[in-house]
Amino acid sequence: MKSEPPLLHTARCQLSLLQPDNAPVLLAYRQRNRDHLSPWEPAPNPDDGSLDEACQRAAARSVQAYADGLAVYFLATDRQTGDMLAACNFTNIVHGIFQACHLGYSVDHAWQGKGLMYEVVQAGITYMFETQGLHRIMANHMPANVRSERLLRRLGFEREGYARAYLKIGGRWEDHVLNALVRPES
Repeated sequence: MKSEPPLLHTARCQLSLLQPDNAPVLLAYRQRNRDHLSPWEPAPNPDDGSLDEACQRAAARSVQAYADGLAVYFLATDRQTGDMLAACNFTNIVHGIFQACHLGYSVDHAWQGKGLMYEVVQAGITYMFETQGLHRIMANHMPANVRSERLLRRLGFEREGYARAYLKIGGRWEDHVLNALVRPES
């Protein structure tokens, strides 16, 4: 895939590829937002060990997935402090005739409702469409996650369906609303 990892800039953040040297920043983010993010994420995998070990493994997987053209895991860090404020991940990248991927994201609890997630995801989408050449980005949310629903609508995603018992979140199979954004044809 690309030899140089991407580095994107927004008004408040820098988006960079998750790599082993910034795993401590991810760890601090995960610790700070454990309660905030737990209702929307899968239960921790016991095979990943401690949260510190899980962040180290995630960073190593990120580099390999990027090199293999399968995923781009962005950390959004404050341009002033270097603190991680959000994550924006494009996974399950498929090229060929499909040209698509899945989007996942999270934002620090202190930054909810301030437009930061829109800023970060918009930068990531632009990168995936313009640099990676993708045609479709899919993003799914639990019906109760109204903030995600509003974000996706604001970004231009359209609802495409509803999947019962779609993902196991917090130990329970949860329904999800299926959404997609198709790259505008030029």
